[in-house]
Amino acid sequence: MPTGDFFDVLEVRDPQAREDALMGALAAHLVQARASAPYYARLLVDVEPDAVCTREALAALPLTRKSELGAIQAAHPPFGGLTTVPAERLARIFVSPGPIYDPEAGGRDYFRFGRALYATGLRSGHILHNTFSYHFTPAGVMLERGARALGCAVVPAGPGNTEMHARAIAHLRPQAYSGTPDFLKTILEKGDELGLDLTSIRRGHVTAGPYFPALRQYYAERGLTVLQSYGTADLGLIAYESEAREGMILDEHVIVEIVRPGTGDVLPHGEVGEVVVTLLTPEYPLIRFATGDLSAVLPGTSPCGRTNTRIRGWLGRADQATKVKGMFVRPEQIADIARRFPDLGRLRLVVERAADSDVMTLRAEAPPSASGLAERLAETLRDVTKLRGAIELVAPGSLPNDGKVIDDRRPVG
Repeated sequence: MPTGDFFDVLEVRDPQAREDALMGALAAHLVQARASAPYYARLLVDVEPDAVCTREALAALPLTRKSELGAIQAAHPPFGGLTTVPAERLARIFVSPGPIYDPEAGGRDYFRFGRALYATGLRSGHILHNTFSYHFTPAGVMLERGARALGCAVVPAGPGNTEMHARAIAHLRPQAYSGTPDFLKTILEKGDELGLDLTSIRRGHVTAGPYFPALRQYYAERGLTVLQSYGTADLGLIAYESEAREGMILDEHVIVEIVRPGTGDVLPHGEVGEVVVTLLTPEYPLIRFATGDLSAVLPGTSPCGRTNTRIRGWLGRADQATKVKGMFVRPEQIADIARRFPDLGRLRLVVERAADSDVMTLRAEAPPSASGLAERLAETLRDVTKLRGAIELVAPGSLPNDGKVIDDRRPVG
């Protein structure tokens, strides 16, 4: 069980010692991936794994894009040949929107979120109120396994039913919350409305959505420590905040590159580009996995004492996919809606921020006599994205001819 200020000694290693260890593990990782994962046997057929022991050599390898993962898995089910163990030997199999099928192997903290929760201040004996979904998608299990690895009890609350959340917190007195950044505020306001005492919650760990400055200020004014992490269903934890709140510190078991969007070319530190991750997990050895997310490397190390590289956190999407209320919305989904309404012109999904909440509006070019169309579009939008949104019908030819189908107008910060 971790003790002290740091989760383990890996967090405070000399940076060169860390780099040597990561590069030393990389070649062996590629050897195993090529030998045991059919996808990498094909992709790396002309690569000599023993020679891939520097970042320059890694940067010469091809990317595997998250946006292509659904098609790769469809061609070679269930996991596209990217795993090294058969499906029946896994602990769980998740289904994320796309659909994308995500494996979870055994082990105490497979997704490695214990490190991020420890940096947030969770300790053995705490109770975590976990509001991430346990249905198909892995977020609920990711945070639960991290908390259990620390010796914490977990309330598997899931999303929705705000009053029930508030009453459970008032009764069970958990010390910490995990969930999307804005849902904790919703719960606290419901508790205020009902006259409930929710002051047991002193810490929060948030992810799966933008953490806006106004929300940070709200929690600070209530005396809460609410920190964020960055991860994906495929990769688990990528980076996390400490109480220094100066960027996000990389996990100890990933190699991260920032590349120019649309290429595999590594950018200089400080330049915003696409996050590409090599995951040093033997069961799912993702190599140069292009997430589609934007970020940048920060100079120096964190004042908290952790010595790993820091990134600026999630700065948007290199493609047009975006997260709304913790769920990805993808251009492919808007295309699906368009196919269901062949008489429409262009469609554009506008994502904005209103009253500390994400708001979606689907703008659709439609003929003037489109009776009942808005209602049918709203229902289809909900069915396809699993999120509610407003519908705005506009005149044919009025939307820009720029290829954009998702317009995320939320401020980044």
